[in-house]
Amino acid sequence: MTDLIETPVLIAGGGPVGMTLALNLARYGVRSMLIERNPTTTRHPKMDLTNGRSMELFHRLGLDEQLRDAGVPRENPFDILWITSLAGHPLHRFPYPSANQKTELIRRENDGSHGAQAPLRVSQIQIEPVLKAAIDASPLVDVHFGTAFERIVKQDEAGITVEIRSEQEGITRQVRAQYLAGCDGGGSRVRRSLGIELDGEMAVAGAHMVHFRTDDRALLQRWGPVYHLQSGSGTIIAQNDRDIYTLQAWLIPGLGVEDMRPEDVLEGWVGTKFDYEILQANPWTANFVVAERYRQGRALLAGDSAHQFIPTGGYGMNSGIADAAALSWVLAAAVQGWGGHSLLDAYDVERRPTAWWHLEASRRHMGVRMEIGQLYAEAGDLSADDASGTARREKLGANIARLGNAENESWGVEFGYRYDGSNVICHEPAAPPIDPLVYAPNTWPGARLPHMFLKDGAAIHDKLGLFFTLVVLDDTEPCGFEQAAEELGVPLTILRLNQPELRSIYERNLLLVRPDQHVAWRGDAPPDDAKGVLRHVTGREEG
Repeated sequence: MTDLIETPVLIAGGGPVGMTLALNLARYGVRSMLIERNPTTTRHPKMDLTNGRSMELFHRLGLDEQLRDAGVPRENPFDILWITSLAGHPLHRFPYPSANQKTELIRRENDGSHGAQAPLRVSQIQIEPVLKAAIDASPLVDVHFGTAFERIVKQDEAGITVEIRSEQEGITRQVRAQYLAGCDGGGSRVRRSLGIELDGEMAVAGAHMVHFRTDDRALLQRWGPVYHLQSGSGTIIAQNDRDIYTLQAWLIPGLGVEDMRPEDVLEGWVGTKFDYEILQANPWTANFVVAERYRQGRALLAGDSAHQFIPTGGYGMNSGIADAAALSWVLAAAVQGWGGHSLLDAYDVERRPTAWWHLEASRRHMGVRMEIGQLYAEAGDLSADDASGTARREKLGANIARLGNAENESWGVEFGYRYDGSNVICHEPAAPPIDPLVYAPNTWPGARLPHMFLKDGAAIHDKLGLFFTLVVLDDTEPCGFEQAAEELGVPLTILRLNQPELRSIYERNLLLVRPDQHVAWRGDAPPDDAKGVLRHVTGREEG
């Protein structure tokens, strides 16, 4: 055992969530130590979509352009195509704009209804090296890949002591941190060390993943570049629209995994033999679970350690990126001393219900997939090149169109989630319902501040300060806020827009926006007790 290592925040897990948390902390000026048991970034083809909300958060870190360079070309569409098989017939296409087209739409329809950033098609294999280069370059992040979290030695009022182990050197060390963030995946050692259980359902579905390379574009791009090729038995994901693809084929009931050769799974789904190289193949099971709590003392959970969903809708990693944004500012407030301990409770109170919101959306999307799978099973012979075959395909395609594609269109789920139960939001009575499909821009306390381009052409999110920002639409004087912030030591930026016409979107003259871009308080005039408002939203005790 060597000398004790000390750090303000220890992050266990160097996947996208852990690395994003470290970068957010560094943005706030907080040092962290990040450990990851694997020696390199992932070689597994996990996620394939970084949604618009995550891209807003990556934009704050200055990484959005680098990530787009690593992903699928910006001019390529996000189309979803249902087919009989790759060797068969198309049934129905759901067209979606490319990142370039979406960016133009966001600029053209400047009404608050869009995110500030277009989504990104990118595999975790490509996203992680970009994040790894960023944490390696940061002087505030102490990076240790090939180092595993072993156990929590003790927690007390001053901090938490953790045992870690260098896999290459075989050396065990202890780290003393003010806070521990468990970002170490679905099998989280941090979560298990804390004795935190998972609520929900395990093994709700199973699939056989076959990750492969092929140059046969005549087959894989028969109908042009397509994001997802789907049938009743699974999905092929175009990872780079060139030569790398991933098949997620539903497991066949009654057939043991040991009997399912990857070659048979792939060729059976595609519908013909073709030239390919299997890069990786394995069965997996999906869960619908959320941790029973996200915080225990000075240890907190984020990402897959806190929640796991079927990837319908792409909420897994994207929820984790929002976790990192939410956790980073409350940890910064705690480390820097301007936030109270109630902020740490708020992280649990805000993000855990949001995980359930995303879980239920994923469950709904899975239900649609199952319904479509049943339609395939009942459709009869879809391969016949005669009038009856054409009629069956047209009927199935029409039914798929009728069921829709909420899996890729739930903008209310993506942008509209709200922290109604938060203990650090200044709530208003009778919160309106949230439509999972349609994002209606609003500034209800707890909601994300809607994106708008201002009269100087800049996005409002880019004008927000590093920590709290008081947005002033008109010439209302924010009496009391500046003095209260100075007296309390709360970092506050005043953003005077002089654009009262924005009230149709932002609804109030004054908006107090948190570091995570969510509205903490709003009003048409300054409150009688600005200091009380700031105490409340920063989790500070009265007095």
